[in-house]
Amino acid sequence: MDIKLELIGVPVSDVDRAKAFYEQVGFHADHDVTVSEAIRFVQMTPPGSACSIAFGKGITEMDPGSLDNMQVVVADIEEAYADLRARGIEVSPIDDQPWGSFVYFADPDGNRWAVQQTTPRP
Repeated sequence: MDIKLELIGVPVSDVDRAKAFYEQVGFHADHDVTVSEAIRFVQMTPPGSACSIAFGKGITEMDPGSLDNMQVVVADIEEAYADLRARGIEVSPIDDQPWGSFVYFADPDGNRWAVQQTTPRP
């Protein structure tokens, strides 16, 4: 039996600010639906990913900014670093580890992301 991770809730305090930020990062807005006064559902997907994130009003009970170390994978960390900086995203310097190379950023609420190149740089 396959079990596929397809949607992760991200706790945010301002839905429009979060949507603008993730669009700036390069995520695609799949859905933005106001269901009722209590529920607004926004789903966004990183380019090339089968897994999406969701945030909005009435989506999660987690405190805004409480997600730590969400991780995405890229083929070229230097390209990802340059792309994020060109998009105006505050990103850490490249962190080379024996198991891969990383850059880190956080959304406006402080939810932290790691971008990993799985093969170490030479």
